[in-house]
Amino acid sequence: MQKTKQDYLQETIEHIDITKYDVVPMVDAMGNMAFQARNLHNAARIFDMMQQDKDAVVFLTLAGSLISAGLKKTILTMVENHMVDSIVSTGANIVDQDFFEALGFKHYKGTQFVDDQELRGLMIDRIYDTYIDEEDLRICDDVIAKICDSLERRPYSSREFIWEMGKFLDENEQYAESRKESIVYQAYKLGVPIFVPAFSDCSAGFGLIYHQYHAGNGPKVTLDSAADFLEITKIKLEHTDSGLFMIGGGVPKNFVQDIVVATEILEKDAPMHKYAIQITVADERDGALSGSTLKEACSWGKVDTVNEQMVWAEATIAMPLIAGYAYHKKNWKHRVAKNLNAIFATVNA
Repeated sequence: MQKTKQDYLQETIEHIDITKYDVVPMVDAMGNMAFQARNLHNAARIFDMMQQDKDAVVFLTLAGSLISAGLKKTILTMVENHMVDSIVSTGANIVDQDFFEALGFKHYKGTQFVDDQELRGLMIDRIYDTYIDEEDLRICDDVIAKICDSLERRPYSSREFIWEMGKFLDENEQYAESRKESIVYQAYKLGVPIFVPAFSDCSAGFGLIYHQYHAGNGPKVTLDSAADFLEITKIKLEHTDSGLFMIGGGVPKNFVQDIVVATEILEKDAPMHKYAIQITVADERDGALSGSTLKEACSWGKVDTVNEQMVWAEATIAMPLIAGYAYHKKNWKHRVAKNLNAIFATVNA
């Protein structure tokens, strides 16, 4: 008997809550081990140092399928407790996954041992062992198009557009329950800027082309990647000390590292990132960005090598341990919300 969509979409992915598990003793014990256990302990220690440095601006970068995998609440805890001040991400994490769930949709537990042709016939999309209802995802695309149609037709930075996404959630009470644990929504409320440098490379792209196609030859909502670069560089100029907590690599990693070089191009004086940690499973030997070491970034003038650590581990394992360590050390309590979106308040007025 052929399975139905409902047969596949039964158990939802649950987001791990780092506030419930004090991992400090275990992570400290890992510091006396070897290999990636010791690296992870050092990374956790450096992330806690970022919390102790209340004046430093902390950037979180997200690459890979993280929210769909159950890490949304981990990221949300860091945002709500001012452990990170800005986010640089792939579009999938912010739009297809977080905003998608803010609209009331879910990700489901699945398996990689499945007939993908059968899934395609049922309009189920697979991310390794996770399922998404394609029909729900298309509603998300339609909402993005709706937001585009509601805006003044001009170029926007991705930060501006994501701010508008948060505003949309805020103004529509039908999402009052589902938006509570949305990164986009809470970042909007707390003034935490989110940048997605490759914004069209996700569901947002479908909404944008729908809007632009139907706008015809008239003015359109467009995304300005140069505006993204300038805005995030302005954050670095206003907060010279900075730290990076990077999950994966790719565009988000390079984008946030490049702002140090950008300050030089603008003939300003800003030091390299003071703290940096990266979780990745990529190999550095092929020269790919996702695996290029932080020591390599120093040669480009991007990252100082005093407090940096690479952790070669899978994100769903390593990120909750590092974030949970810093959370339960409680040094974030000395940090206050920087409300970095206020730097650009005139743009969103």
